[in-house]
Amino acid sequence: MKFGLQHPSFSLDGKPGEIADSLSRLVVKAEEGGFDSFWVMDHFHQIRYVGAPEESMLEGWTTLAALSGKTSRIKLGTLVTGNTYRHPSVLAKIGATLDVMSKGRLFMGIGAGWNEEEATAYGIPFPSTRERFQRLEEAVQVIKKMWTEERANFDGKYYNLRGAYCNPKPIQKPYPPIMVGGSGERQTLRIVAKHADACNLFGSVQIIEQKLRVLREHCKRVGRNYDEIVKTALVRIAIGSIRSEVEAASQAKWIYGTPDNVRRQVEEFRDAGIDYLIVNCGRESEVLDIFSSDVVKPLTD
Repeated sequence: MKFGLQHPSFSLDGKPGEIADSLSRLVVKAEEGGFDSFWVMDHFHQIRYVGAPEESMLEGWTTLAALSGKTSRIKLGTLVTGNTYRHPSVLAKIGATLDVMSKGRLFMGIGAGWNEEEATAYGIPFPSTRERFQRLEEAVQVIKKMWTEERANFDGKYYNLRGAYCNPKPIQKPYPPIMVGGSGERQTLRIVAKHADACNLFGSVQIIEQKLRVLREHCKRVGRNYDEIVKTALVRIAIGSIRSEVEAASQAKWIYGTPDNVRRQVEEFRDAGIDYLIVNCGRESEVLDIFSSDVVKPLTD
């Protein structure tokens, strides 16, 4: 099993002048602790359930570029990029640049986009749900073409390319892994089956099992090998003895409790079919050492 760390709140990093050093310490700690990847969100406002919209939110791709210079092994990605925020050919160029500058460590996360409030605030068009998923399916194909063809051409309903160069190409071959985020059974998981290298799911073990059954059926329909797809899940964890924190975690259905309890819950996700768990947590500086030594190391050795 592999593990990733998502950092959902830059408010944890202090004042603007402190954020760069705080993030650098965190990503280095994650790399040294055995995490395979480090993720930030791709939003312009903080999202509900994490904080108030006016809280600090760095631009994701710029942040990853800076962190690539602080690390040497850990993969870097957005969990996940909203496709409607950038033309996919431009996104492909951004991704290729990060892969080159990090010496082959991009893990590409992309989704249809969901935050209408944020899009409206920034003046970004927010199409219907159906159109956003159609755009996402085209975008993944555009990105692959940009990363693998010398001059990319694409004729789609929403995107069209005419001899587009993307040089230098990404270091990873044939291209960096593309993870499509979201749990929609009719559209998202169908797009995963047809075009993606990984999926990202969320929910209880029982929900995950159901989503993976649906993904398997989509793979059968399109003739895809289900085992080729990396199955990831995003979960929130709480480790320790602070009663209020554990009670809140239990009500929110996070993974929580003592290190042994947390490891057993992680194993339940593994047994359900998740081979790559991405976690976020409060009190990161305290929790990461425990999670790395008591969960990550035993399950990755």
